[in-house]
Amino acid sequence: MKLYVGNLIYNMTEAELSDLFTPYGKVLNAQIITDQYTRQSKNMGYVEMSAREHGKRAIAALNDKYVNKKHLVVREA
Repeated sequence: MKLYVGNLIYNMTEAELSDLFTPYGKVLNAQIITDQYTRQSKNMGYVEMSAREHGKRAIAALNDKYVNKKHLVVREA
């Protein structure tokens, strides 16, 4: 299941994003979207979970959760 994750902090790494979702199931891929020219984070990314139930668990646990002084937005992509 692929998840959209919004409202990330600018300096979050893909490894940190993956670690954030790991407690809810196996993470296959974590990607932070960056500007093609400046390489600066666009404050959003995608996480691919190994199973649909893991994704649903992650959405329930992390959507609107306060992380790094920001409320995350987590939805199915």
